[in-house]
Amino acid sequence: MSKRRATVNIEVCVACGVCANQCPRGAISINRGCYAQVDVDRCVGCGICEKACPANVITLLDIEDMEARNGK
Repeated sequence: MSKRRATVNIEVCVACGVCANQCPRGAISINRGCYAQVDVDRCVGCGICEKACPANVITLLDIEDMEARNGK
């Protein structure tokens, strides 16, 4: 299993929904029509969403880096 997960820069996400439509695990949803949100428990780090995002606001990060950002 991948040790990376998708993360979205919500400051510049345009909530187009392309990533949500491309995610094979259904791990991405559009939060209140404002930005994409990743369910890290469902994300497998495949990178399909990152490649599909027309705004280039999705990146894959190591789980350890994500936890450090969130103060865990």
